[in-house]
Amino acid sequence: MKILIIGSGGREYSIALKLKNEKIAHKLYFSPGNGATSKLGENLNIKDYNELANFAKENGIDLCIVGPEAPLSEGIVDIFKAKDLAIFGPSKAAARLEGSKAYMKDFLAKNKIRTARYLNTDDEKMAYDFIDSLGEKVVVKADGLCAGKGVIIAQNHDEAKKAVKDMLSGESFGDAGKKVVVEEFLDGFELSFFAICDGENFVALPVAQDHKRLLSGDLGPNTGGMGAYAPSPLASKNLITLLENEVVKPTLQGMKAENSPFCGVLFVGVMVVNDLPYVLEFNVRFGDPECEVLMPLIDGDLSEILYSAAKGELKKVNLINKAAVGVVIASRDYPYKSSPKAKISVSKIPANSHIVYAGVSEENGELYASGGRVLVCVGLGDDIKSAQKSAYELCENVKFDGMQYRKDIAWQVL
Repeated sequence: MKILIIGSGGREYSIALKLKNEKIAHKLYFSPGNGATSKLGENLNIKDYNELANFAKENGIDLCIVGPEAPLSEGIVDIFKAKDLAIFGPSKAAARLEGSKAYMKDFLAKNKIRTARYLNTDDEKMAYDFIDSLGEKVVVKADGLCAGKGVIIAQNHDEAKKAVKDMLSGESFGDAGKKVVVEEFLDGFELSFFAICDGENFVALPVAQDHKRLLSGDLGPNTGGMGAYAPSPLASKNLITLLENEVVKPTLQGMKAENSPFCGVLFVGVMVVNDLPYVLEFNVRFGDPECEVLMPLIDGDLSEILYSAAKGELKKVNLINKAAVGVVIASRDYPYKSSPKAKISVSKIPANSHIVYAGVSEENGELYASGGRVLVCVGLGDDIKSAQKSAYELCENVKFDGMQYRKDIAWQVL
């Protein structure tokens, strides 16, 4: 197959690695890709989605896979489908589940899906009054897309009101914060639940757990994610059943009722409180770094699974009975500011491990850390402990100036 992957991060690299390991050889294209994806396929420099769709049509692309949220919210799927191209991902209308937190919360309420008490508003006084009705900690979210950084967990009401003021004024997140969602704080543990959907049917993937804080011990600022593992033993069979029956099924039915059937990856950010799942957020694509630990656990051909889903004919997905742990190695100044480029050296890759590249550029055949989350060290094993060991063995073989990573990924289950 000829496959076009949209995106430039670790998520897209890990999808490509999975495709490269299939029995049938594929010709891969990336738009735009990164410094390492050029080793797996061809990077394209086509920014306009209509031009990209024309390229796909003219070059006989069999399947397009969309990685990040922005192209989905901007309607890339609609553009490709209008040209009768197979593309895996939700339409612009269905992508509102991630593109607007206000729409998502109202959708949950309308479809009786369990979530935290909330208020959507662009009125400062209404937000302040609602904050005063909540407990000490309060969650404030910018309505629009903020690259995973538009959520503030305020420790008291004064902090929450300042967050609201900064968002509504445009100071914090620009236009994305011109409307806010204020929520009660839920005290439990978070999980990431993924379902591949074809509009009507779905298959669940292993439940993962992400680590958002920069530093070991869950300290420091929130980031795009410093590591993940799967499957999580924190997800009981009963919890998974509740997620399937009380979250995914009503979501697919609700989206169909709104004439926006959901095809793609439904990523449910869940807070588990007293063994019940509360939906914190929906994302409409594979998570990053969750994707990096889910790909190695899928048995069979990813190309066939995603193509069948894109065509509305989803097939069964088999899973490998293994565990995976991914440790993100970030640049020196992440997440505060951009970092200087640094040459990457890898002394060896131990058994049961591999590297997923993200924030890298290529110069004269050498890879350089170009900032942000640079790469993910993924380890596999029969259980979480052995997978974690493999991942950290690989971390010790990677070197570049200023690199930083957490030393405790998967701590909640180990």
